[in-house]
Amino acid sequence: MTNKLRRSLLLLALLLITSSVVFADRVERLVDTWVPRHYVVSLTLNDKLTEIVTARTRIDLLLLKKTAVIDLDFGELKTISVSVNAEPVSFTHANGKLEVKLAKAVDPLTSMVVDIVYQGKPKDGLIMTADKDGQPSVVGDNWPNRVHHWIPVLDHPSAKAKVTFLITAPAREEVVANGRFNGVETTADGNRIWNYATGGPIPPYCMIIAVGQFARLEPTGPTLTPLSYYVPHSDRAVAIKGFAPSIPSLDYFNEIVAPYPYDKLAMIVGATQFGGMENAGAIVFTSTLFNPKPSAKISRRFGIPNGTVSVIAHEIAHQWFGDSVTESTWADLWLSEGFATYFAGLFVQRFEGETAFQEYMRAASEQVFTYEKKKLMPIFDRDTEDLMALLNPNNYQKGAWVLHMLRSSLGDEVFFRGIRDYYHAHRDDTASTEDLRGALEKASGKDLKPFFTRWIYEAGHPKYELSWQWRNRELRLVLGQVQAGNAFLDPVPVTITTASGKRDVVLKPEGKEAVETVRLGERPTKIEIDPRNTILKEATVRP
Repeated sequence: MTNKLRRSLLLLALLLITSSVVFADRVERLVDTWVPRHYVVSLTLNDKLTEIVTARTRIDLLLLKKTAVIDLDFGELKTISVSVNAEPVSFTHANGKLEVKLAKAVDPLTSMVVDIVYQGKPKDGLIMTADKDGQPSVVGDNWPNRVHHWIPVLDHPSAKAKVTFLITAPAREEVVANGRFNGVETTADGNRIWNYATGGPIPPYCMIIAVGQFARLEPTGPTLTPLSYYVPHSDRAVAIKGFAPSIPSLDYFNEIVAPYPYDKLAMIVGATQFGGMENAGAIVFTSTLFNPKPSAKISRRFGIPNGTVSVIAHEIAHQWFGDSVTESTWADLWLSEGFATYFAGLFVQRFEGETAFQEYMRAASEQVFTYEKKKLMPIFDRDTEDLMALLNPNNYQKGAWVLHMLRSSLGDEVFFRGIRDYYHAHRDDTASTEDLRGALEKASGKDLKPFFTRWIYEAGHPKYELSWQWRNRELRLVLGQVQAGNAFLDPVPVTITTASGKRDVVLKPEGKEAVETVRLGERPTKIEIDPRNTILKEATVRP
Protein backbone atom coordinates (compact mmCIF):
# COMPACT_ATOMS: atom_id res chain seq x y z
CA MET A 1 0.00 0.00 0.00
CA THR A 2 1.49 3.36 -1.05
CA ASN A 3 1.82 6.32 1.30
CA LYS A 4 -0.72 8.23 -0.80
CA LEU A 5 -3.20 5.35 -0.52
CA ARG A 6 -2.72 5.18 3.24
CA ARG A 7 -3.34 8.91 3.39
CA SER A 8 -6.48 8.55 1.23
CA LEU A 9 -7.89 5.89 3.52
CA LEU A 10 -7.08 7.95 6.62
CA LEU A 11 -8.74 10.99 5.05
CA LEU A 12 -11.76 8.84 4.24
CA ALA A 13 -12.04 7.72 7.86
CA LEU A 14 -11.79 11.29 9.10
CA LEU A 15 -14.39 12.47 6.61
CA LEU A 16 -16.80 9.75 7.64
CA ILE A 17 -16.32 10.65 11.31
CA THR A 18 -16.57 14.40 10.84
CA SER A 19 -18.83 14.79 7.81
CA SER A 20 -21.76 15.97 9.93
CA VAL A 21 -19.57 18.82 11.17
CA VAL A 22 -17.45 19.64 8.12
CA PHE A 23 -20.39 19.72 5.76
CA ALA A 24 -22.92 21.24 8.12
CA ASP A 25 -25.35 22.42 5.45
CA ARG A 26 -23.83 22.03 2.00
CA VAL A 27 -23.72 18.43 0.84
CA GLU A 28 -20.45 17.64 -0.92
CA ARG A 29 -19.61 14.67 -3.10
CA LEU A 30 -17.31 12.54 -0.94
CA VAL A 31 -14.59 10.21 -2.16
CA ASP A 32 -15.87 7.52 0.18
CA THR A 33 -16.66 4.44 -1.90
CA TRP A 34 -14.17 4.45 -4.76
CA VAL A 35 -11.39 6.63 -6.07
CA PRO A 36 -10.48 7.13 -9.75
CA ARG A 37 -6.86 6.66 -10.73
CA HIS A 38 -6.89 7.07 -14.52
CA TYR A 39 -9.47 8.10 -17.11
CA VAL A 40 -9.01 7.25 -20.79
CA VAL A 41 -11.48 9.39 -22.74
CA SER A 42 -11.99 8.57 -26.42
CA LEU A 43 -14.26 10.98 -28.31
CA THR A 44 -15.21 11.13 -31.99
CA LEU A 45 -16.69 14.47 -33.07
CA ASN A 46 -18.89 14.97 -36.11
CA ASP A 47 -17.77 17.05 -39.10
CA LYS A 48 -19.53 20.22 -37.91
CA LEU A 49 -18.28 19.87 -34.31
CA THR A 50 -21.85 19.90 -33.03
CA GLU A 51 -22.10 16.44 -31.50
CA ILE A 52 -20.18 13.52 -30.06
CA VAL A 53 -20.72 10.71 -32.58
CA THR A 54 -19.32 8.11 -30.22
CA ALA A 55 -17.45 8.17 -26.95
CA ARG A 56 -15.86 5.69 -24.61
CA THR A 57 -14.49 6.45 -21.16
CA ARG A 58 -12.40 3.82 -19.42
CA ILE A 59 -11.91 4.36 -15.70
CA ASP A 60 -9.20 2.59 -13.70
CA LEU A 61 -10.41 2.81 -10.11
CA LEU A 62 -9.82 1.52 -6.61
CA LEU A 63 -12.53 0.58 -4.14
CA LEU A 64 -12.25 2.20 -0.73
CA LYS A 65 -14.98 0.15 0.92
CA LYS A 66 -17.01 -2.93 0.14
CA THR A 67 -19.63 -2.11 -2.45
CA ALA A 68 -21.87 -3.59 -5.13
CA VAL A 69 -22.45 -0.28 -6.95
CA ILE A 70 -20.08 2.21 -8.61
CA ASP A 71 -21.85 5.57 -8.55
CA LEU A 72 -20.71 7.96 -11.27
CA ASP A 73 -21.74 11.52 -11.93
CA PHE A 74 -22.95 11.62 -15.54
CA GLY A 75 -25.21 14.05 -17.35
CA GLU A 76 -27.75 13.66 -20.12
CA LEU A 77 -25.76 11.90 -22.84
CA LYS A 78 -27.09 8.53 -23.97
CA THR A 79 -25.34 5.59 -22.30
CA ILE A 80 -25.07 2.69 -24.73
CA SER A 81 -23.20 0.08 -22.70
CA VAL A 82 -21.18 -0.43 -19.53
CA SER A 83 -18.66 -3.14 -18.71
CA VAL A 84 -16.52 -3.96 -15.70
CA ASN A 85 -13.21 -5.73 -16.32
CA ALA A 86 -14.41 -6.34 -19.90
CA GLU A 87 -17.63 -8.07 -18.76
CA PRO A 88 -20.99 -6.40 -19.56
CA VAL A 89 -22.95 -5.27 -16.51
CA SER A 90 -26.34 -3.71 -15.85
CA PHE A 91 -26.68 -0.04 -15.02
CA THR A 92 -29.17 2.74 -14.36
CA HIS A 93 -28.72 6.25 -15.70
CA ALA A 94 -31.02 9.01 -14.45
CA ASN A 95 -30.94 12.43 -12.79
CA GLY A 96 -27.25 13.00 -13.40
CA LYS A 97 -26.17 9.65 -11.91
CA LEU A 98 -24.88 6.52 -13.61
CA GLU A 99 -25.02 3.57 -11.22
CA VAL A 100 -22.98 0.58 -12.34
CA LYS A 101 -24.22 -2.68 -10.82
CA LEU A 102 -21.52 -5.17 -9.89
CA ALA A 103 -22.30 -8.89 -9.93
CA LYS A 104 -21.68 -9.02 -6.18
CA ALA A 105 -20.28 -6.81 -3.43
CA VAL A 106 -16.53 -6.38 -3.89
CA ASP A 107 -14.01 -5.92 -1.10
CA PRO A 108 -12.08 -2.68 -0.49
CA LEU A 109 -8.64 -2.20 -2.07
CA THR A 110 -9.84 -4.03 -5.18
CA SER A 111 -8.84 -2.46 -8.48
CA MET A 112 -11.16 -2.62 -11.48
CA VAL A 113 -11.74 -1.10 -14.91
CA VAL A 114 -15.12 0.37 -15.82
CA ASP A 115 -15.90 1.11 -19.49
CA ILE A 116 -18.78 3.36 -20.53
CA VAL A 117 -19.81 3.83 -24.17
CA TYR A 118 -22.06 6.80 -24.93
CA GLN A 119 -22.96 9.50 -27.45
CA GLY A 120 -24.87 12.75 -27.97
CA LYS A 121 -24.58 16.50 -27.53
CA PRO A 122 -23.55 17.65 -24.04
CA LYS A 123 -25.88 20.04 -22.27
CA ASP A 124 -22.93 21.75 -20.57
CA GLY A 125 -19.23 21.33 -19.79
CA LEU A 126 -18.12 20.68 -23.37
CA ILE A 127 -19.07 23.86 -25.20
CA MET A 128 -19.84 23.42 -28.88
CA THR A 129 -20.10 26.86 -30.41
CA ALA A 130 -18.62 29.17 -33.03
CA ASP A 131 -15.39 30.91 -32.08
CA LYS A 132 -14.99 34.68 -32.43
CA ASP A 133 -14.26 34.23 -36.15
CA GLY A 134 -17.46 32.26 -36.66
CA GLN A 135 -15.68 28.92 -37.04
CA PRO A 136 -16.95 25.76 -35.27
CA SER A 137 -15.16 24.94 -32.03
CA VAL A 138 -15.37 22.58 -29.05
CA VAL A 139 -13.91 23.66 -25.70
CA GLY A 140 -14.13 22.10 -22.24
CA ASP A 141 -15.36 24.52 -19.56
CA ASN A 142 -16.02 22.45 -16.45
CA TRP A 143 -15.77 24.53 -13.28
CA PRO A 144 -17.07 23.84 -10.69
CA ASN A 145 -18.70 20.44 -11.33
CA ARG A 146 -19.77 20.39 -14.99
CA VAL A 147 -17.34 17.86 -16.45
CA HIS A 148 -19.86 15.09 -15.79
CA HIS A 149 -21.99 16.46 -18.61
CA TRP A 150 -19.52 14.92 -21.09
CA ILE A 151 -17.29 12.55 -19.10
CA PRO A 152 -18.63 10.04 -16.52
CA VAL A 153 -16.61 10.91 -13.42
CA LEU A 154 -16.56 11.39 -9.69
CA ASP A 155 -17.15 15.12 -10.02
CA HIS A 156 -15.46 16.69 -7.00
CA PRO A 157 -12.11 18.51 -7.04
CA SER A 158 -10.60 16.12 -4.49
CA ALA A 159 -11.19 13.13 -6.83
CA LYS A 160 -7.98 13.73 -8.78
CA ALA A 161 -6.81 11.29 -11.42
CA LYS A 162 -4.64 10.99 -14.49
CA VAL A 163 -6.39 11.49 -17.82
CA THR A 164 -5.63 10.42 -21.38
CA PHE A 165 -7.55 11.95 -24.29
CA LEU A 166 -7.93 10.28 -27.69
CA ILE A 167 -9.81 12.81 -29.81
CA THR A 168 -10.97 12.06 -33.35
CA ALA A 169 -11.78 15.22 -35.31
CA PRO A 170 -11.87 16.43 -38.92
CA ALA A 171 -8.42 16.87 -40.44
CA ARG A 172 -8.80 20.66 -40.71
CA GLU A 173 -9.10 21.03 -36.91
CA GLU A 174 -6.34 21.58 -34.38
CA VAL A 175 -6.75 19.72 -31.08
CA VAL A 176 -5.14 20.44 -27.72
CA ALA A 177 -5.79 18.96 -24.29
CA ASN A 178 -4.22 18.45 -20.88
CA GLY A 179 -0.92 16.65 -20.74
CA ARG A 180 1.87 15.64 -23.03
CA PHE A 181 1.22 15.48 -26.78
CA ASN A 182 1.82 11.84 -27.78
CA GLY A 183 1.16 12.21 -31.48
CA VAL A 184 -1.57 12.34 -34.11
CA GLU A 185 -2.55 9.76 -36.70
CA THR A 186 -4.79 9.86 -39.76
CA THR A 187 -7.68 7.43 -40.03
CA ALA A 188 -8.89 5.64 -43.17
CA ASP A 189 -11.69 8.19 -43.63
CA GLY A 190 -9.30 11.14 -43.43
CA ASN A 191 -9.99 12.25 -39.85
CA ARG A 192 -7.19 12.58 -37.32
CA ILE A 193 -6.84 11.07 -33.84
CA TRP A 194 -4.98 13.24 -31.32
CA ASN A 195 -3.38 11.70 -28.23
CA TYR A 196 -2.66 13.64 -25.02
CA ALA A 197 -1.91 12.20 -21.58
CA THR A 198 -1.13 13.73 -18.20
CA GLY A 199 1.79 12.42 -16.18
CA GLY A 200 0.05 12.97 -12.85
CA PRO A 201 -3.43 13.41 -11.38
CA ILE A 202 -5.47 16.57 -11.93
CA PRO A 203 -8.87 17.66 -10.59
CA PRO A 204 -11.82 16.69 -12.79
CA TYR A 205 -12.85 20.30 -13.44
CA CYS A 206 -9.47 20.79 -15.12
CA MET A 207 -9.88 17.94 -17.63
CA ILE A 208 -10.46 19.61 -20.98
CA ILE A 209 -10.02 19.47 -24.73
CA ALA A 210 -10.09 22.34 -27.23
CA VAL A 211 -10.85 21.70 -30.89
CA GLY A 212 -10.98 24.33 -33.61
CA GLN A 213 -9.28 26.01 -36.51
CA PHE A 214 -6.78 27.69 -34.23
CA ALA A 215 -3.72 29.61 -35.23
CA ARG A 216 -0.98 27.87 -33.22
CA LEU A 217 2.01 30.02 -32.28
CA GLU A 218 5.09 29.58 -30.12
CA PRO A 219 7.08 32.37 -28.48
CA THR A 220 10.62 32.99 -29.60
CA GLY A 221 13.40 32.31 -27.14
CA PRO A 222 13.81 29.70 -24.42
CA THR A 223 10.94 28.59 -22.15
CA LEU A 224 11.19 26.33 -19.12
CA THR A 225 8.34 24.18 -20.46
CA PRO A 226 6.91 23.75 -23.97
CA LEU A 227 4.66 26.79 -24.41
CA SER A 228 2.13 27.30 -27.22
CA TYR A 229 -0.65 29.78 -27.97
CA TYR A 230 -3.90 28.63 -29.61
CA VAL A 231 -5.99 31.57 -30.82
CA PRO A 232 -8.60 32.42 -33.47
CA HIS A 233 -6.91 33.57 -36.67
CA SER A 234 -8.15 37.14 -36.10
CA ASP A 235 -5.98 37.23 -32.93
CA ARG A 236 -2.88 35.82 -34.60
CA ALA A 237 -1.15 39.20 -35.02
CA VAL A 238 -1.59 40.21 -31.37
CA ALA A 239 -1.16 36.88 -29.58
CA ILE A 240 2.61 36.95 -29.04
CA LYS A 241 2.51 40.39 -27.44
CA GLY A 242 -0.80 39.72 -25.72
CA PHE A 243 0.57 36.62 -23.99
CA ALA A 244 3.91 38.32 -23.20
CA PRO A 245 3.53 37.87 -19.39
CA SER A 246 3.42 34.08 -19.81
CA ILE A 247 7.15 33.38 -19.91
CA PRO A 248 8.09 35.65 -16.98
CA SER A 249 5.13 34.30 -14.96
CA LEU A 250 6.35 30.75 -15.45
CA ASP A 251 9.91 31.74 -14.60
CA TYR A 252 8.91 33.73 -11.51
CA PHE A 253 6.62 31.11 -9.95
CA ASN A 254 9.18 28.44 -10.79
CA GLU A 255 11.68 30.52 -8.81
CA ILE A 256 9.62 31.32 -5.71
CA VAL A 257 7.52 28.13 -5.41
CA ALA A 258 8.76 25.05 -7.27
CA PRO A 259 9.37 23.73 -10.79
CA TYR A 260 6.39 23.97 -13.13
CA PRO A 261 4.32 20.82 -12.46
CA TYR A 262 3.12 19.82 -15.95
CA ASP A 263 4.45 18.57 -19.28
CA LYS A 264 3.55 21.69 -21.25
CA LEU A 265 1.46 24.84 -21.15
CA ALA A 266 -1.09 25.72 -23.81
CA MET A 267 -2.63 29.20 -23.66
CA ILE A 268 -5.98 29.00 -25.48
CA VAL A 269 -8.46 31.70 -26.49
CA GLY A 270 -11.85 30.05 -26.74
CA ALA A 271 -15.24 29.41 -25.18
CA THR A 272 -15.36 29.89 -21.42
CA GLN A 273 -17.82 31.72 -19.23
CA PHE A 274 -14.92 32.97 -17.12
CA GLY A 275 -12.20 35.53 -17.79
CA GLY A 276 -9.81 32.61 -17.65
CA MET A 277 -10.00 28.97 -16.61
CA GLU A 278 -6.90 27.38 -15.16
CA ASN A 279 -7.17 23.87 -16.66
CA ALA A 280 -3.94 22.02 -15.90
CA GLY A 281 -1.44 22.68 -18.66
CA ALA A 282 -4.22 23.97 -20.96
CA ILE A 283 -5.54 27.35 -19.81
CA VAL A 284 -8.59 28.74 -21.62
CA PHE A 285 -9.17 32.50 -21.78
CA THR A 286 -12.29 34.35 -22.82
CA SER A 287 -12.67 35.04 -26.53
CA THR A 288 -12.57 38.80 -25.79
CA LEU A 289 -9.12 38.62 -24.13
CA PHE A 290 -7.36 40.54 -26.91
CA ASN A 291 -10.23 42.81 -27.96
CA PRO A 292 -9.30 46.51 -27.92
CA LYS A 293 -9.84 48.17 -24.54
CA PRO A 294 -9.44 51.92 -25.14
CA SER A 295 -10.02 52.98 -21.51
CA ALA A 296 -7.76 50.33 -19.94
CA LYS A 297 -4.62 51.27 -18.04
CA ILE A 298 -1.59 49.93 -19.89
CA SER A 299 1.26 47.97 -18.33
CA ARG A 300 4.55 49.83 -18.52
CA ARG A 301 6.43 46.53 -18.71
CA PHE A 302 4.36 44.60 -21.24
CA GLY A 303 2.46 47.28 -23.19
CA ILE A 304 -0.90 45.52 -22.77
CA PRO A 305 -3.81 46.25 -20.40
CA ASN A 306 -3.02 45.73 -16.72
CA GLY A 307 -6.08 43.50 -16.45
CA THR A 308 -4.68 41.18 -19.11
CA VAL A 309 -1.36 40.99 -17.27
CA SER A 310 -3.02 40.04 -13.98
CA VAL A 311 -5.42 37.47 -15.47
CA ILE A 312 -2.56 35.71 -17.26
CA ALA A 313 -0.44 35.65 -14.10
CA HIS A 314 -3.49 34.53 -12.07
CA GLU A 315 -4.26 31.55 -14.30
CA ILE A 316 -0.61 30.50 -14.51
CA ALA A 317 -0.29 30.71 -10.70
CA HIS A 318 -3.20 28.26 -10.53
CA GLN A 319 -1.00 25.61 -12.13
CA TRP A 320 0.71 25.33 -8.75
CA PHE A 321 -2.22 26.29 -6.51
CA GLY A 322 -5.57 24.80 -7.45
CA ASP A 323 -4.32 22.36 -10.08
CA SER A 324 -1.26 20.68 -8.55
CA VAL A 325 -2.29 21.41 -4.94
CA THR A 326 -6.09 21.21 -4.98
CA GLU A 327 -8.60 22.27 -2.34
CA SER A 328 -9.88 19.34 -0.25
CA THR A 329 -13.39 20.76 0.00
CA TRP A 330 -15.27 23.67 -1.53
CA ALA A 331 -14.88 25.47 1.80
CA ASP A 332 -11.12 25.46 1.12
CA LEU A 333 -11.54 27.17 -2.26
CA TRP A 334 -9.51 30.16 -1.10
CA LEU A 335 -6.43 27.90 -1.22
CA SER A 336 -6.92 28.02 -4.98
CA GLU A 337 -8.43 31.42 -5.76
CA GLY A 338 -6.83 33.40 -2.94
CA PHE A 339 -3.42 32.01 -3.81
CA ALA A 340 -3.81 32.73 -7.54
CA THR A 341 -4.98 36.28 -6.76
CA TYR A 342 -2.08 36.98 -4.40
CA PHE A 343 0.58 35.40 -6.59
CA ALA A 344 -0.67 37.47 -9.51
CA GLY A 345 -0.15 40.43 -7.19
CA LEU A 346 3.36 39.25 -6.41
CA PHE A 347 4.00 39.10 -10.15
CA VAL A 348 2.79 42.70 -10.43
CA GLN A 349 5.09 43.68 -7.55
CA ARG A 350 8.10 42.06 -9.22
CA PHE A 351 7.53 43.31 -12.77
CA GLU A 352 5.44 46.48 -12.42
CA GLY A 353 6.83 47.83 -9.14
CA GLU A 354 5.72 48.55 -5.58
CA THR A 355 3.31 51.34 -6.47
CA ALA A 356 1.43 49.09 -8.87
CA PHE A 357 1.34 46.33 -6.25
CA GLN A 358 -0.06 48.65 -3.59
CA GLU A 359 -2.75 49.77 -6.01
CA TYR A 360 -3.52 46.11 -6.79
CA MET A 361 -3.95 45.31 -3.07
CA ARG A 362 -5.92 48.50 -2.41
CA ALA A 363 -8.35 47.59 -5.19
CA ALA A 364 -8.62 44.10 -3.69
CA SER A 365 -9.49 45.53 -0.27
CA GLU A 366 -12.20 47.74 -1.76
CA GLN A 367 -13.79 44.69 -3.38
CA VAL A 368 -13.82 42.93 -0.01
CA PHE A 369 -15.43 45.91 1.75
CA THR A 370 -18.11 46.20 -0.90
CA TYR A 371 -18.87 42.48 -0.76
CA GLU A 372 -19.08 42.40 3.04
CA LYS A 373 -21.71 45.14 3.01
CA LYS A 374 -23.91 42.75 1.03
CA LYS A 375 -22.98 39.44 2.64
CA LEU A 376 -20.96 38.82 5.78
CA MET A 377 -19.58 35.30 5.61
CA PRO A 378 -16.32 33.62 6.63
CA ILE A 379 -13.83 32.67 3.93
CA PHE A 380 -14.30 29.06 5.03
CA ASP A 381 -17.88 28.88 3.83
CA ARG A 382 -19.63 25.59 4.60
CA ASP A 383 -23.14 26.83 3.84
CA THR A 384 -23.42 28.37 0.36
CA GLU A 385 -25.15 25.82 -1.87
CA ASP A 386 -24.60 27.57 -5.21
CA LEU A 387 -20.97 26.76 -6.00
CA MET A 388 -20.79 29.58 -8.56
CA ALA A 389 -21.56 31.98 -5.69
CA LEU A 390 -18.25 30.93 -4.11
CA LEU A 391 -16.49 32.90 -6.86
CA ASN A 392 -16.61 35.96 -4.64
CA PRO A 393 -14.20 38.47 -3.07
CA ASN A 394 -13.95 36.34 0.07
CA ASN A 395 -12.18 33.53 -1.75
CA TYR A 396 -10.28 35.77 -4.17
CA GLN A 397 -9.36 39.17 -2.74
CA LYS A 398 -9.76 38.46 0.98
CA GLY A 399 -7.88 35.20 0.54
CA ALA A 400 -5.10 37.18 -1.13
CA TRP A 401 -5.08 39.62 1.78
CA VAL A 402 -4.79 36.77 4.30
CA LEU A 403 -1.64 35.63 2.52
CA HIS A 404 -0.32 39.18 2.41
CA MET A 405 -0.88 39.60 6.14
CA LEU A 406 0.88 36.32 6.85
CA ARG A 407 3.78 37.37 4.66
CA SER A 408 3.95 40.76 6.39
CA SER A 409 3.93 39.26 9.88
CA LEU A 410 6.21 36.28 9.25
CA GLY A 411 8.66 37.93 6.88
CA ASP A 412 9.50 36.90 3.32
CA GLU A 413 12.04 34.19 4.17
CA VAL A 414 9.75 32.30 6.56
CA PHE A 415 6.58 32.88 4.57
CA PHE A 416 7.91 31.60 1.26
CA ARG A 417 9.71 28.69 2.92
CA GLY A 418 6.41 27.71 4.52
CA ILE A 419 4.60 28.05 1.19
CA ARG A 420 7.19 25.88 -0.55
CA ASP A 421 6.93 23.24 2.19
CA TYR A 422 3.14 23.30 1.88
CA TYR A 423 3.36 22.91 -1.89
CA HIS A 424 5.85 20.04 -1.82
CA ALA A 425 3.84 18.19 0.83
CA HIS A 426 0.64 18.31 -1.24
CA ARG A 427 1.80 18.38 -4.85
CA ASP A 428 -0.47 16.24 -7.08
CA ASP A 429 -2.79 15.87 -4.10
CA THR A 430 -5.28 17.87 -2.05
CA ALA A 431 -4.82 20.23 0.87
CA SER A 432 -6.95 21.85 3.55
CA THR A 433 -6.77 25.18 5.33
CA GLU A 434 -5.35 23.35 8.33
CA ASP A 435 -2.60 21.88 6.14
CA LEU A 436 -1.52 25.40 5.22
CA ARG A 437 -1.64 26.52 8.85
CA GLY A 438 0.50 23.55 9.86
CA ALA A 439 3.13 24.29 7.21
CA LEU A 440 3.40 27.96 8.18
CA GLU A 441 3.50 27.14 11.89
CA LYS A 442 6.33 24.67 11.28
CA ALA A 443 8.26 27.23 9.24
CA SER A 444 7.75 30.07 11.71
CA GLY A 445 7.58 28.32 15.09
CA LYS A 446 4.49 30.43 15.84
CA ASP A 447 0.96 29.49 16.89
CA LEU A 448 -1.20 30.74 14.03
CA LYS A 449 -4.47 29.24 15.22
CA PRO A 450 -5.87 32.57 16.56
CA PHE A 451 -5.07 34.27 13.26
CA PHE A 452 -6.68 31.54 11.16
CA THR A 453 -9.68 31.38 13.47
CA ARG A 454 -10.45 35.09 13.18
CA TRP A 455 -9.54 35.64 9.53
CA ILE A 456 -10.60 32.35 7.90
CA TYR A 457 -13.25 30.75 10.08
CA GLU A 458 -14.96 33.97 11.21
CA ALA A 459 -16.29 36.86 9.14
CA GLY A 460 -15.43 40.51 8.68
CA HIS A 461 -12.39 42.76 8.93
CA PRO A 462 -11.19 45.30 11.51
CA LYS A 463 -12.61 48.79 11.48
CA TYR A 464 -10.18 50.85 13.52
CA GLU A 465 -10.87 54.21 15.11
CA LEU A 466 -7.77 55.81 16.60
CA SER A 467 -8.05 58.80 18.90
CA TRP A 468 -5.08 60.57 20.46
CA GLN A 469 -4.20 63.23 22.96
CA TRP A 470 -0.83 64.94 23.46
CA ARG A 471 -0.15 66.50 26.82
CA ASN A 472 2.96 67.07 28.95
CA ARG A 473 5.21 65.48 26.32
CA GLU A 474 3.17 62.29 26.33
CA LEU A 475 1.02 60.93 23.53
CA ARG A 476 -1.93 58.81 24.56
CA LEU A 477 -3.24 56.53 21.79
CA VAL A 478 -6.61 54.80 22.06
CA LEU A 479 -7.31 52.26 19.31
CA GLY A 480 -10.90 51.05 19.13
CA GLN A 481 -12.44 48.38 16.90
CA VAL A 482 -16.03 49.06 15.86
CA GLN A 483 -16.73 46.12 13.55
CA ALA A 484 -19.31 43.49 14.45
CA GLY A 485 -18.04 40.26 15.94
CA ASN A 486 -14.87 39.48 17.83
CA ALA A 487 -11.79 41.65 18.07
CA PHE A 488 -8.88 41.21 15.69
CA LEU A 489 -5.72 40.73 17.76
CA ASP A 490 -3.17 41.48 15.05
CA PRO A 491 -0.42 43.91 16.09
CA VAL A 492 -1.21 47.30 14.55
CA PRO A 493 1.68 49.48 13.34
CA VAL A 494 1.21 53.21 13.86
CA THR A 495 3.46 55.92 12.42
CA ILE A 496 3.71 59.23 14.28
CA THR A 497 5.02 62.25 12.39
CA THR A 498 6.34 65.38 14.13
CA ALA A 499 8.32 68.36 12.93
CA SER A 500 11.47 66.42 13.77
CA GLY A 501 10.64 63.25 11.86
CA LYS A 502 8.77 59.96 12.12
CA ARG A 503 8.44 57.37 14.83
CA ASP A 504 6.88 53.91 14.55
CA VAL A 505 5.05 52.17 17.38
CA VAL A 506 3.09 48.93 17.46
CA LEU A 507 -0.20 48.57 19.31
CA LYS A 508 -1.04 45.06 20.49
CA PRO A 509 -4.78 44.70 21.01
CA GLU A 510 -6.06 42.19 23.54
CA GLY A 511 -9.66 43.17 22.91
CA LYS A 512 -11.63 45.80 21.07
CA GLU A 513 -9.75 48.64 22.73
CA ALA A 514 -6.01 49.12 23.08
CA VAL A 515 -4.38 52.03 24.93
CA GLU A 516 -0.74 53.03 24.58
CA THR A 517 1.20 55.94 26.06
CA VAL A 518 4.30 57.16 24.21
CA ARG A 519 6.87 59.68 25.40
CA LEU A 520 6.93 62.34 22.67
CA GLY A 521 8.64 65.72 22.93
CA GLU A 522 6.62 67.38 20.15
CA ARG A 523 2.98 67.51 19.19
CA PRO A 524 2.24 65.15 16.29
CA THR A 525 1.53 66.68 12.91
CA LYS A 526 0.20 63.40 11.52
CA ILE A 527 -0.67 59.92 12.80
CA GLU A 528 -1.24 56.99 10.45
CA ILE A 529 -2.56 53.49 11.08
CA ASP A 530 -0.64 50.82 9.17
CA PRO A 531 0.73 53.15 6.47
CA ARG A 532 2.52 50.24 4.72
CA ASN A 533 -0.79 48.40 4.28
CA THR A 534 0.04 45.16 6.05
CA ILE A 535 -3.50 44.63 7.42
CA LEU A 536 -6.84 44.45 5.63
CA LYS A 537 -8.72 47.19 7.44
CA GLU A 538 -10.75 50.35 7.38
CA ALA A 539 -9.31 53.04 9.60
CA THR A 540 -9.98 56.58 10.78
CA VAL A 541 -7.81 58.81 12.96
CA ARG A 542 -9.08 61.72 15.03
CA PRO A 543 -7.50 63.81 17.78
